[in-house]
Amino acid sequence: MGVGPLKTRHNYINKITMAPLRKLDHLSRFFMKFYGGKHYKTSPHTPLRLPLNECRVALITTAGFFLDGQDPFEKGDCSYREIPNVIQTQALINGHKSAAYDERGLETDPNLAFPLDRFRELETEGKIGSLNRRHFSFMGSITKPHALITQSAPEVGRMLKMDGVDVAFLTPV
Repeated sequence: MGVGPLKTRHNYINKITMAPLRKLDHLSRFFMKFYGGKHYKTSPHTPLRLPLNECRVALITTAGFFLDGQDPFEKGDCSYREIPNVIQTQALINGHKSAAYDERGLETDPNLAFPLDRFRELETEGKIGSLNRRHFSFMGSITKPHALITQSAPEVGRMLKMDGVDVAFLTPV
């Protein structure tokens, strides 16, 4: 992926773009060509029942972020890491390495894949009701997602429901 500046009303942030398939190494191109993505006929979409400025929001990323003291993700890891709302985004450790994208932007600004600082601004501005006390990070590029689909994701869903979360903002990597 390329990284370049993107002007917002608040400041400049980095923009991420995917690398063209032709620019990937042979192994990555082969993997991407034959990667069997899942397609689902139904969606768990639930209409929002409250105005966004009254909603509790949680962030979920597949950037493989973890914190010092937490186990790093391993290749194909279907587990998750809990990220407390009170952390400083610079404390996030990038555990998702891939030849398919340039992660240097994430090293500079984790908000590219886990926009906690931007959501704190939205909370301060009253655009969202509140941020949840915890957020979640998964590893991306999982080729055998059965445990993710049947165990990890439903477990996180139950925790978010217990926390009274109205909106989950997903940032796939």
